[in-house]
Amino acid sequence: MRLYALCDQDMLDKKGLSLEIFLEKANEHKAEIIQYRAKNADIAFIKKQLIAIRKEYDGFLIVNDAYELIEFCDGVHMGQEDLREIDEDINKAVTILRSVIGSDKILGVSTHNEEEVLQANSMDLNYIGLGAYRDTLTKQDVSTVLGDKLDAIAQLSDHYVAAIGGVKLDDKFEHVTYHVIGSRLFE
Repeated sequence: MRLYALCDQDMLDKKGLSLEIFLEKANEHKAEIIQYRAKNADIAFIKKQLIAIRKEYDGFLIVNDAYELIEFCDGVHMGQEDLREIDEDINKAVTILRSVIGSDKILGVSTHNEEEVLQANSMDLNYIGLGAYRDTLTKQDVSTVLGDKLDAIAQLSDHYVAAIGGVKLDDKFEHVTYHVIGSRLFE
């Protein structure tokens, strides 16, 4: 199992956890990637947090949505809705985003079903997030839980696959590269 740690600022605030405590847990579990997500923060706060993470963490650092901060990290992760804010045509949005962040940076997008995975196969991506695997507390809008279907859908991807949404450290997948885990690091 390869770990992709999701550092969600809202979750940290809700649980009263510091960024430093999260980073200790991520390092303890040997996370290869950390994605920093702060849906309710301004760009200056996100930048400050990315700089703080970089000081304590040597792995790959991904920012969620805030592609304008790409110089402070190794890549960006975008959701389907966030891509549509760039362009209604998701393929065009990924092309635009890739031209902004450059070819040397990591680009990942969220996918939720077979159709989105197959569409992503034609995009210039490094990985997809696929899920939700289970219900999750950090995202209230999860409409489709894939459960055991996740691994079969992951097999359709031409990109690395990160299982998202309610994933646990001891979950087993055959066609998934990374387990994306946030608050479950503390279980």
